[in-house]
Amino acid sequence: MSASDCPMTETPEVLLAALECADDGIVIVDSAHRITHFNAGAERIWKLARADVLGRDAELLALKFLQAEPVAEFSNEISLVRRDGSRIRAAISLSSIASGGVTHHVVFARDVTAEAERRVRIGLLHAVSDQTNRAVMITDTEQNIVYVNSAFTTLFGYTSEEAEGRRAGGLIAGRHTDRKAVAKLVKRLMHGGHRGEVEALAYDKDGEEIWVCARIDAFRDGKGRVKHIFALIEDITETKQLRSLQQLIMSSLADEVPITDIAGRLCRRVEEIAPDVVCSLLHVDAAGLLHPLGGPSLPEDYSRALDGIAIGPDVGSCGTAAFYGEPVLATDLETDPRWQPYKAMPLELGLRACWSTPIKAKDGRVIATFAFYFREPRAPSNWHRRIVEACVDLGAFAIERKEARAEIARLAYHDILTGLPNRAQLRNLITTAIDACPTGSHVALAFLDVDHFKDVNDTLGHAAGDELLIQLAQRLREQIGPEDMLGRLGGDEFVILLPQRNAESAERVAAGITDALAAPLRLGSRQLQMSVSIGVSLYPDHATDIDTLMQQADAAMYMAKQAGRSTHRLFSAEMNGLTEQRLALIGALRRAIAEGALTLSYQPQIRSSDGAIHGVEALARWHDAVLGDVSPAKFIPLAEECGLIEQIGLWSVREACRQMAIWRRAGLNIPCVSVNLSPINFRNVTLAARLKDIFAEYDLPADALMLEITEGAFMQDSVAALETMNAIRELGVGLSVDDFGTGYSSLSRLAHLPIRELKIDRSFMRDIEKNAGALAIATAVVRVGQGLGMTVVAEGVETEGQRRTLAELGCDVVQGFLYAPALPPIAFERWLIEHCAEQARAMLGRLDVAQAAAVAVKRSA
Repeated sequence: MSASDCPMTETPEVLLAALECADDGIVIVDSAHRITHFNAGAERIWKLARADVLGRDAELLALKFLQAEPVAEFSNEISLVRRDGSRIRAAISLSSIASGGVTHHVVFARDVTAEAERRVRIGLLHAVSDQTNRAVMITDTEQNIVYVNSAFTTLFGYTSEEAEGRRAGGLIAGRHTDRKAVAKLVKRLMHGGHRGEVEALAYDKDGEEIWVCARIDAFRDGKGRVKHIFALIEDITETKQLRSLQQLIMSSLADEVPITDIAGRLCRRVEEIAPDVVCSLLHVDAAGLLHPLGGPSLPEDYSRALDGIAIGPDVGSCGTAAFYGEPVLATDLETDPRWQPYKAMPLELGLRACWSTPIKAKDGRVIATFAFYFREPRAPSNWHRRIVEACVDLGAFAIERKEARAEIARLAYHDILTGLPNRAQLRNLITTAIDACPTGSHVALAFLDVDHFKDVNDTLGHAAGDELLIQLAQRLREQIGPEDMLGRLGGDEFVILLPQRNAESAERVAAGITDALAAPLRLGSRQLQMSVSIGVSLYPDHATDIDTLMQQADAAMYMAKQAGRSTHRLFSAEMNGLTEQRLALIGALRRAIAEGALTLSYQPQIRSSDGAIHGVEALARWHDAVLGDVSPAKFIPLAEECGLIEQIGLWSVREACRQMAIWRRAGLNIPCVSVNLSPINFRNVTLAARLKDIFAEYDLPADALMLEITEGAFMQDSVAALETMNAIRELGVGLSVDDFGTGYSSLSRLAHLPIRELKIDRSFMRDIEKNAGALAIATAVVRVGQGLGMTVVAEGVETEGQRRTLAELGCDVVQGFLYAPALPPIAFERWLIEHCAEQARAMLGRLDVAQAAAVAVKRSA
């Protein structure tokens, strides 16, 4: 049947024209399932020409609901497969019309493919949005919320049903939210500006503060008009706000900012991120007194009123917290009994509540308190507690670090043994005295050197030598006036600064010292005669600069030595012969090096774990036919001054390696020899190559050598020194930091240096059994070494008690007079054989005991 044979539905022309103009497809099907009308919209949807459809069975449209009997009403969105195989989403509805006893079915069809794809995309976006850990909030232009994701619910506690329709400002903004910053950004967006970012304090459903970073942008239509505001919200409470406190403390410490300034910065930063508090940091001294460190928002008279208050069980919040070592909360200062004697001033300032938390050192001592004042009676929020948790740890770190730095600074300018000003501080004191010297007056400088001090160390040990120096310092203090100053240059050399003293007065002081030292000193059960040689120079008569004055006093002291010791000499022009003497000493040292007159003695290093030998330290010795035994404390500094120290260092390495090769060929098992090198040696870029040549010459492995360096070797000329050290370490040579703990070691730098060993300075050994400070320093060095995987060696061990204490600390190796002094090679070989024999006897004794115990057990069984 053709389309022309099909009876057409009679429709008014206007209605027919309207159906043709419709965007939707309209299809009319008669009761015989034949298509009687197919408009232009239907042609577009089904991609079928009207002429090919009219009069055909409706099955052609692939609409299953038209095949049903009876045909029912239908309205749904379906996937429509067209005749050419393409597929679209279509919204289909079916209505039935009865006219003249005949039923017609009208199908309305609309292509919703684009809309369906958009819905799918929106669904995916919803799914993705709910998977992100950042909160998403979308509002209309009036800032009414139209969408939030699940992360928003997690962060703020509001479900989407609770949030949508509410104004964003009313939902998550609060008393201390920076509404102006947010409004300014939104206004900029509404006027065509770019997206932006704002950090603000927001509030969750329970009223708790949350610091957020909101990245805000606008959704615009095709004409650029803002339709919605989009905010991506991130919780920065932990990642930024609390971390900013850590960064503030660390950067301040790195910049050597004073502790009071650090405390002030910390308090100000806390008040920025918690605007509803007034912050205070108080230091608790060793006597239990409070001292303000920081509180920039508190008036100065309030801080002054707190200064010096003793902590106690009812001393406000801070004093009580420091006393008990526990946080103390006073929710209402007006009524809290602990605040009654102290409440007037804070109440006048509008402060109504106070929460104080103690800051404790690692040993448990309360060293400070950290307090929040509130302007209304209240308890701290969770946000406040998180801030305090961070600040208490940071405050403890900062205060302990500053206390440690203060102690290091004190030690840097004071001799650890005697407590006297050291060389560096003496220069400052001399400069000050010279600057303050009136015209026509004088400043006298006296150099003192202990006579025959080396004999004390060699015969009685370094502990006795140290005790002698301590008693000497005490006697010297008794002989000088209150304006005079006593210091120790190092070793057995002391300096007395005598302001406003002429030559006659200075000589009287020197003579008095000589007389006072005539009485013997008591060292344990021994009485020991002691004397000093003193040299005096005068400002401005002899010199006007410090270095020349010190050289002249030193020269006069040498003249006193030459005069028979136990006397004094005043510098005179003729004493420029001191320069000649020094030149003679330098010449003798040069000859000693050239003629091989220097020797090495070897002091054993013993493992704490089993008593086996760990290695030996090679120590330079010089005996001159005229001068006798010259102390290393004298000729080593002299060698540094005259440029011979590098030559001596290389000679020491070569001689030590030569001796090690001899011992190894002889079957003596000495694992390693330690040699001291000057920082000057490490400035020589060829040092590693020279060491390699020495190893090749004596057929010695590189790990048989340990080079001892002072902290100055890597604190000065650090780049060159580090390159040299790395080159040496690559050879396999060990590096040891000598006298560790007496300088300015940076632990962060030490961790990155190629160091294998730390040596605890002998100055810490003398009082390690009874002095908590010395024990603490030794413990710290051992822990540092263990933490960095280094061997720790203790020098100057002279008693069994010292050895036992070090063993308990976990110190790996000890050396000192307890085992042996530094010995010439033959004497050391004899000592080593005896030591090994003693170890063998001890082992056999343990085996015998074990065997006897085993037999006894067997018999009892």
